[in-house]
Amino acid sequence: MPDLEAEDRKLVTLARSSRARIQAPEGAAVRDTDGRTYLAATVSLPSLRLSALQAAVAAAVSSGVTGLEAAAVVSDADAVEEAGLAAVHDLTPSAPVLLAGPDGTVRPRP
Repeated sequence: MPDLEAEDRKLVTLARSSRARIQAPEGAAVRDTDGRTYLAATVSLPSLRLSALQAAVAAAVSSGVTGLEAAAVVSDADAVEEAGLAAVHDLTPSAPVLLAGPDGTVRPRP
């Protein structure tokens, strides 16, 4: 991750740790406009399903956040899922969303 700024590297690292902690399919982290971070992993219950990014945005919003600077998702998937991407952009349409593999390598988004 040499070409990322330190704060974006931190988001990827937090997303990786969230994913690894519970061996979830995805981990995500978001940074709000005050620099605070919120992280989450995939939620898969019989009555509730959230992507990691949706869960991270929900954690931020439930803490009163009204804007995001950036987000990161760590996943084996080739793309960020649309519902999570939409949740980020509901708050801040211009917020970049990084996609990284499990090893932390950021991939270009399609």
